Amino acid sequence: MSARPVRRIVIVGGGSAGWMTAAALGRALAGQSHSLTLVESEAIGTVGVGEATVPPILDFNRYLQIEPGEFLRETSGSIKLGIQFDGWGGAGNRYFHPFGYFGAEMSGIHFHHFWLRHVAAGGDRDHAEYNLETMAARVGRFAPATRTGLVNHAVHFDASLYARFLRGRAEASGVVRIEGKVAHVRLDPEDGYIEALILDDGRSIEGDLFVDCSGFRGLLIEGALETGYESWNHWLPCDSAVAMPAASDDDPAPFTRSTAREAGWQWRIPLQHRDGNGYVYSSAHLDHDEAARLLTGRLPGAALAEPNRLRFTAGHRRKIWNRNCVAIGLAGGFLEPLESTSIHLIQTTVIRLLALLPRDGIDSNVVARFNRDALHEYETIRDFVIAHYALAGRDDTPFWRDVAAAGMPDSLTERIEAFRATGNILFEPGDLFGPTNWYCVLTGQGMWPVSWHPVADGLPAAELAARLAALKARVAEQLAELPPHIEFLRRLSV
Repeated sequence: MSARPVRRIVIVGGGSAGWMTAAALGRALAGQSHSLTLVESEAIGTVGVGEATVPPILDFNRYLQIEPGEFLRETSGSIKLGIQFDGWGGAGNRYFHPFGYFGAEMSGIHFHHFWLRHVAAGGDRDHAEYNLETMAARVGRFAPATRTGLVNHAVHFDASLYARFLRGRAEASGVVRIEGKVAHVRLDPEDGYIEALILDDGRSIEGDLFVDCSGFRGLLIEGALETGYESWNHWLPCDSAVAMPAASDDDPAPFTRSTAREAGWQWRIPLQHRDGNGYVYSSAHLDHDEAARLLTGRLPGAALAEPNRLRFTAGHRRKIWNRNCVAIGLAGGFLEPLESTSIHLIQTTVIRLLALLPRDGIDSNVVARFNRDALHEYETIRDFVIAHYALAGRDDTPFWRDVAAAGMPDSLTERIEAFRATGNILFEPGDLFGPTNWYCVLTGQGMWPVSWHPVADGLPAAELAARLAALKARVAEQLAELPPHIEFLRRLSV
């Protein structure tokens, strides 16, 4: 254990990662003797593609005491009920991955087992009418709740506006922002801990714990500490993206779109004032200029800026916490935004740091547990993302043929084989993606199990039909209560 008390915390880098970290630490340590400093340079841009989220972002905002309406107003945000996948599972295929629950748990097992029995008996495979969020997305409706339950959702937002909004919160709690570029990192010659940041104007910023939010560069975690990187490029070959905003051609839809393309996939994220668009692709199969040309030609409206190119490698640092440095956001790792997990991984790393924040010194056992949990989370999300590619069902371009030949991690093979044979979804409590998520993606891309849980056979056919009818009627009743999504957003500005 390091004998150094942790009182001075220094964050390197702004953007969503830096200011989410600063706002959360500022809230947690308000009124104490800690100093919280964030160093960033306006001359260094941020990536800013993380504009779609998953539902736990609402919990993070709630912790920061951010009122939902204020958040959507300040970030030009819109509602996200799930993701529509076009061309995944086959060139003409379309399916929806919703938030919320599919049906309802019955007899102690997940609903999808009863549904699999229903389908095997000749029932319609379209389960949309048993999930409120899917139906609301289809007709463009939303409210946070109905009389009988919550409407599960996440948000789309402008990442630069979110960072600016959180900066105000963080500074109000005592976080001090320093403008400047880090020119050198001074390490303790005995234990290799970071002692101070030396800025390009000669200022020295000393600290006890450093948080690296410097993006892909990993200025501290890699540049200074040489932590190393675990690449997943073999399974996830997309290593580039081109992004650009565009004028919207319609009212914002309450869902994200992901469209499979010739060398990757394209996103469309609707905000109140514009659409976010991007093409994630493999540079081995498509060059940047052609990717930019293709994206520009597929925009829903007029381009509002020049294409912004990003390069990345799917994977993570071998340690997210190394010595007295914790990497958060892109500095720690990256998974392409196919399931909108970038902001979530920032959030969970911040929460994990808050839970294990050192007081009188940095304990190696705590660090080991932090890293074990962080890397496990990366791996489980990785498997979910790879499943989309592994079951893409396409061989129409060299990219998709190479993806099909890449295989899968053993952990994903185990999940898929178990689902195919038994209908069981192998997951652990705390996993971001649970049974509904896995079921909708796997069946949406054409994988139907040959069996189901034996308990599902114990319900008489007439009773199962009656329960299905009741669940369907309840969803229809809830849907009728929801106003149009655009009406909900307009009410926020009144």
